[in-house]
Amino acid sequence: MADVELEIADPVGLIRLNRPEKLNAFTYDTLRGIRAAVDSCVADTRVVGIVLTGTGRGFSAGLDSATLAEVTSRPDAGETPPSDELPGIFSYFLETPKPIISAVNGVTAGGGLIMALMSDLRIAAESASFTTVFLKRGLIAEHGSSWLLPRLVGVGRALDLLWMSDRISAAEALNMGLVEQVVPAEQLLDRAFAYVRRLARTSAPHAIAATKKLVYSHLGTGYTQALREAERVQWKFVAAPDAREGAMALIEKRPPRFQRLG
Repeated sequence: MADVELEIADPVGLIRLNRPEKLNAFTYDTLRGIRAAVDSCVADTRVVGIVLTGTGRGFSAGLDSATLAEVTSRPDAGETPPSDELPGIFSYFLETPKPIISAVNGVTAGGGLIMALMSDLRIAAESASFTTVFLKRGLIAEHGSSWLLPRLVGVGRALDLLWMSDRISAAEALNMGLVEQVVPAEQLLDRAFAYVRRLARTSAPHAIAATKKLVYSHLGTGYTQALREAERVQWKFVAAPDAREGAMALIEKRPPRFQRLG
């Protein structure tokens, strides 16, 4: 799709939003394109990690204004759409078995911020900026942001960001824990790619997927249940081929050759 570009460069799947004239705002086609690109990366054994970024000045400004106007003027606008899937535009990121890294290149607002929040890691360019914007549009903390944002930055900062919708810089986002790294703009994709390449060299993709699943499921779990579940999963992995390969790589002093996901 023209609005969403996918490039595979083993071990990276790069998904680039390509509506620079609209700060990469989402239309329905854009959202479908992102989902299709993520699904393609999950199915491709070459891809160990997925990198999301935008073209031009924006990472994403959120829902396109024309699409937002259409959504809010529908006769059924106040009704919850029926679905068997987890609610939220990018909630499926949490259940994607491969790491998703947002390489935040510029303006990040509304749904664009949700896309970054639902990613597993966030690396921002020094020129990037962030704003929730929802309450300025008469909306609430949408699409799971009320669950994720306090876990990243704390309750007080989350409420301040949501209530005021102030625009914050990349440096401020790093200071409060909203992003993990800030780099010069010209180094952004290199840094994100380097992270995935290092993962591909050092970590077993099946174990990466299982660890991601445990971490997210345990965010709302008591320690007793969490420890028992981790115990069950860890013994399953002890008996799996990747554990044997990891041990032999250590003994033979060589890089491990783990099985890929796809």
